Parts: sequence; structure tokens; C-alpha cells
Amino acid sequence: FTESQSFIGVNYGHVADNLPPPSETANLLQSTTISKFRLYDADPAVIQSLAGTSISLVLGVSNSDIASLASDPSAASNWVAANVLPYVPASSISVVSVGNEALNSGDSSLASNLLPAMQNLRSALSASAAASGVKVSTVHTMAVLSQSDPPSSGAFHPDIAADLAGILGFLRNTGSPFMINPYPFFAYRSDPRPDTLAFCLFQPNSGRLDVGSKLTYTNMFDAQVDAVRSALDALGFPEVEIVVAETGWPYQGDPDEVGASVDNAKAFNGNLVAHLRSLVGTPLMPGRSVDTYIFALYDEDLKPGPASERSFGLYRADQTMNYDAGLAKSTSSSSPITAPANTSTAAGPPPAGATGLSQPAGWCVPGATLQGSADGRPTQAGAQCYIPSAVGSRAALGACRLFLYVSLALLLT
Repeated sequence: FTESQSFIGVNYGHVADNLPPPSETANLLQSTTISKFRLYDADPAVIQSLAGTSISLVLGVSNSDIASLASDPSAASNWVAANVLPYVPASSISVVSVGNEALNSGDSSLASNLLPAMQNLRSALSASAAASGVKVSTVHTMAVLSQSDPPSSGAFHPDIAADLAGILGFLRNTGSPFMINPYPFFAYRSDPRPDTLAFCLFQPNSGRLDVGSKLTYTNMFDAQVDAVRSALDALGFPEVEIVVAETGWPYQGDPDEVGASVDNAKAFNGNLVAHLRSLVGTPLMPGRSVDTYIFALYDEDLKPGPASERSFGLYRADQTMNYDAGLAKSTSSSSPITAPANTSTAAGPPPAGATGLSQPAGWCVPGATLQGSADGRPTQAGAQCYIPSAVGSRAALGACRLFLYVSLALLLT
């Protein structure tokens, strides 16, 4: 592949003190087939560095700015005047994401202010001919789902139904995408068996039947995305497109972080890229690829927490690859990347004849409740949907580490 693919993007996390200058990052991006770049802020140097390129940008509004943008239309106008208007059309800005994972932040005021902030920003953008085409959306964790197994039963959590309905109406009316963060890595961590690993890494496996739709899934990514599709359809929003705002796999971790390895990261991201390029789509959305932003372009050396937090980068700070995910314009791969057999767990193979979908982390089961303190940490043990704390510019580990209780009676039945 020598051309950029419109559906392949990457996230720019910058909780680091060693990142290259924006101009070097722009050169790196142009040497790849990446065509979309998501920021968690509106860094002017980064926006300017991509002027005149074919790379489109997602800009971020911080959660701390949501209340003022919601209450004061002039604050929204000022934000657009400072962060968008000076750079368009030279820099291509496709979406402004208002807040990051605000509905699952544990702060109820963020949820109630989110839609008014989005509406005010949209009005401010529409007032300028150069910016009128910029979409406004917001990014969610998979914890917005109360159920995702099987994908055809995907449903949004009732605790956020009122706030979400207004947001979805706004997205439909403005042609803006629903942005979600699915992480098969966390699904594997809760069910570390070889069969699950193959399912999460897009590697050959027997497939898992969705008894509701009678469709067979061969990878966790498609299953998670289709659960979101089902939830949107069930609420009456089939027109709203899905964008995967984050997904990824760490190439190293602490000794107790099962699955975090170079081989697995290369397999996941490399096979994800090949899957998107194939245009096969998902079982519920065949024949097209969902726009997908891989987390992340660089390692972030200042992130606290486990080693995996600092090990999601496709590239090191010196711009050498941590591993080859097939993104360079001079390379391509169409055959699945196979990771060596995992020997770190004693878990046995799945039962003979198993065809059903499992319920690992990254999924939500009926009855799960959204629980979180103001900083996003769970307020009580045993929450079926775990909402991790925000770290720096992004919630830790994609804010999608939904440690679900996994009943063996429900696994692969």
C-alpha cells in the first residue's frame, strides 16, 4: 500500500517529556498510510504542522471546559475563534470532540452539560463558512453499554439513557459520528485462554455464533463494534455512524499483565489494519470499514500506573517502530500475523463444540451498573463495569477496562 487509507487513524497522546517536534511528527505521519490524527486538545503547533497535508484532525475540548461552553455561547465562539478558525482550511479539521468519556466520568454535571456544550460549539462553527463542515461529537467508553453479549443484544445503560438520547438526536441531526473506545486487549485479560487470544488478535479461530442474529463473529473487534451498532439501532438511530476513537494493544507490561507483549501488539494492530483494508466490514455492517483510531502514535513515558500504560506506542520517541504494524507506505501485509502460543496461563482450551460468545472485559452484562467516583474510579468493589481513572489526556488504558465477572457457565456456551 502506497496510499493513505481514509479509515485508518491514530491517537496522539502526549503525557511525555520526550516527544519529537510537531514537524517531525507530521513527516512521520506522511510516511504512513495513516490519514486521521486525533488530539486530546487543540495544540496549535500540531495543527499547523499538518497544514497542507491530506491528514484530517480530531480536536479535543477538555472536560474542564464543558460547563463554560454549555452555559455561555460566547465561550464556544471564543473557543472556535482560538482553536479552529486560524487553521482552516489549510489544516483539515474534521471533528471537535467535546470532552473525553464524560458520561462515565462520575461527574453528573458533565453529563448534563455535555449536549448544551456540543450545541453551542456547533452553532459557533456554523457561523463561519470555513468551519461549517466541522462535526461535533464526544467520545465514550464501552461502559455506556449495559449489555453487549451477544452483539445483537447490545443496549445502552439506562442510567445514561436520558443524556444519551439528546446527544444521539444531535448527532443524527448534524451528521456527526458516535465515537467509542473498544479494547479487545481487556477482553483477553479477563479470559486469558488461547481461543480467546486468537479471537482478540484476528487470528484463525472457530468463530462465535450470535444466537440472536445468527451471524458468526471471528474477532472481538467486530463483536464490540456491532454491539454498539445494535444499541444505536435499538434506540432508533440507525443513521448515526460509528467511529472507533481508540483501540490498541500494549507491547509490554508488568509481569502480571497477561497478554502485553510485542508479538501480541504486532498481531492485533497489524491484523486490525489488514482487516480494515479488506473492506469486509463487520457482520452487521458489511462491505465498508469503520473509521478507526489506533492508540497510540508514541509511547507516553510520564504516565503513571502499570508498565502497559507507557507501552501503547506504535513508535518510540525517536520515531523508530516498536514493531511493524504494516502502516508504512512502502509495506503491506494481507496475511494474518500469528503471535507465538501464550504459555503464561494454565487455562485450558474451550469446551468441545463451543460456539457462543463469551463475556470478557470490554463487554457489559445485564444488570451491570455504572459506578464511579468523581475521578472515575469505581466506588465499590464488584462493579460489573469498571471505569478506570483518567490519566493525563486520556482515561487510563482507554478507560475501557471493564473488569466483568465472567461466569464459566456463560462462556462459550
